[in-house]
Amino acid sequence: MTDLSRRGLIAAAAGTAFAASPAASQAPSPAAPLPERGGKGADVLGPKNLARDAQDPWTLAPPATDHGTMPNLKWSFADSHMRLEDGGWARQTTIRELPVSKAMAGVNMRLKANAVREMHWHKEAEWAYMIKGRARITAVDQEGRTFADDVGEGDLWYFPSGIPHSIQGLAGPEDGCEFLLVFDDGGFSEDSTFLITDWLAHTPRDVLAKNFGLPEAAFANIPEKELYIFPGPKPGPLADDKLGGAGPIPTSFSHRMLAQEPVRTRGGTVRITDSRNFPASTTIAAALVEIEPGGMRELHWHPNGDEWQYYLSGQGRMTVFGSESKARTFDYRAGDVGYVPFAMGHYIENTGREPLTFLEMFKSPRYADISLAQWMALTPHALVQAHTKLDRAQIDGLSSRKNPVVPG
Repeated sequence: MTDLSRRGLIAAAAGTAFAASPAASQAPSPAAPLPERGGKGADVLGPKNLARDAQDPWTLAPPATDHGTMPNLKWSFADSHMRLEDGGWARQTTIRELPVSKAMAGVNMRLKANAVREMHWHKEAEWAYMIKGRARITAVDQEGRTFADDVGEGDLWYFPSGIPHSIQGLAGPEDGCEFLLVFDDGGFSEDSTFLITDWLAHTPRDVLAKNFGLPEAAFANIPEKELYIFPGPKPGPLADDKLGGAGPIPTSFSHRMLAQEPVRTRGGTVRITDSRNFPASTTIAAALVEIEPGGMRELHWHPNGDEWQYYLSGQGRMTVFGSESKARTFDYRAGDVGYVPFAMGHYIENTGREPLTFLEMFKSPRYADISLAQWMALTPHALVQAHTKLDRAQIDGLSSRKNPVVPG
């Protein structure tokens, strides 16, 4: 017997032993998950990616309540192309990586201290959440009004479509910053932004001279191609960058999300930021959700658009109900993107030992959700009982108030 066939027999025996254990029929094992649950399924005889299987136990062995065919609703930024630059990096999740994500796209970006995401603008509006570190952001609007602010962990910014802006990493406990950008179009591409250096490089020197009232020689050293991310000069005091122009922009492009008082429940917290408390953010609404171990974001749906999620810490499980008896379960960890198509019912459960924290984003000026429990509590109880066969006393005891995060 060859070494190869001997190893194959040992592996097969190990798989059979695991499959026979009582625990294997109830739930996937994090150590050696198999596509088996409740006596159904079988082990994998072919190639396996054990590290990936361990991260996706409920995808590998879905609960019996999953049914039908639904699109993929998960993408990890770890699988996105990493664009490396002198001073940082960028990677994106768009409709090209996650085809169901038609309403929104995301970019994860890192800038070292003093590194600059060069002056640019987009066709799409840009919403951002600072994950770590600090940055200085600047912008100028169509009236010549200016904006400059220093943003840190948990802060947001929003630049409307067409508004030119810049981002520069600041020195601090972290070497610069890392942030999430969300754009209100799934077809967005970070490589298709309008960059000042790219425009100058593709404009004749005599035209530049005429436009700025300078000699052609003044443009002898302009870059021959885009800079995108590059090392810049150390920023001075913030007050020095608040230039006059036509005055300050009347509606701030930044917001302190973590400074908001959250909705607190026994299962966790929720902070909601939309155009009501961040007036500049007219196309993106968001919620920052923290779920304690064993807790759950209640069964609910959103009546005003698709949901784009970014997982900041912990691990969780989401099941999405898509009508027509369709339901599918996905596992998520920090750095993953989740997606829920418009109006589909869903819940998110913390399956780890640490708090699960994630962002929910919507292409809408207002955040809105509908709670299944609240709907049942506020519908004639005899009618609810006829549908659910629950005991009438249990239905009468349902709370008429939303409980966005329920305890375990």
